[in-house]
Amino acid sequence: MNEKEKMLAGMIYDPSDLELANLRTQAHNLCTEYNSLREEDPCRKEILSLLFPNAERLYLQGPIQFDYGVFTKFGRGVYANFNFVVLDCAPVEVGDDVFFGCNVSLMTPVHPLLPEERKTYQKEDGTWTDKEYAKPITIGSNCWIASNVVISGGVHIGEGCVIGAGSVVTRDIPAHCFAAGNPCRVIRKLSEKDSIYLKQGLFPEE
Repeated sequence: MNEKEKMLAGMIYDPSDLELANLRTQAHNLCTEYNSLREEDPCRKEILSLLFPNAERLYLQGPIQFDYGVFTKFGRGVYANFNFVVLDCAPVEVGDDVFFGCNVSLMTPVHPLLPEERKTYQKEDGTWTDKEYAKPITIGSNCWIASNVVISGGVHIGEGCVIGAGSVVTRDIPAHCFAAGNPCRVIRKLSEKDSIYLKQGLFPEE
């Protein structure tokens, strides 16, 4: 297996690998260019099409930062507000009509817990590197991830969830739940009683 295949499989890999380094540089440069453009500049859409060629109706407010981009898959109608960060060293899959608030981070990388396994080391060619691995993140359709949420690698969030502001999500969240906190936990199931129309009295409760 090459280093990219190891990385995507969740195995220990060498992040200094030339193929991976080139992919990161390309994504980082595209993000930098995207962040420098005015909102009405059509080049923003062109850059998104390079980073995410299969995405439909994707809108990222910016600034954005992706490690690779090519390992993130967005569904239709995804929106992310300011300061969206995705370290996609493992696959990141986002369903349709997902909203991200400001300062949301999706973090797939994992470093060894033991310091002797985590520290940098020098390869025979003189390059300094470290040992890393990564775990995938999956977010179902119709979720709202509120501001300042961090989602850790290995997490699956079911469809129709709301993750409260400031949460740190370290474990799976089942579908159609409101979850919040650090660590994030399920508060309750969402239901028809959560309708904003009912709360504002726009039609009678049945």
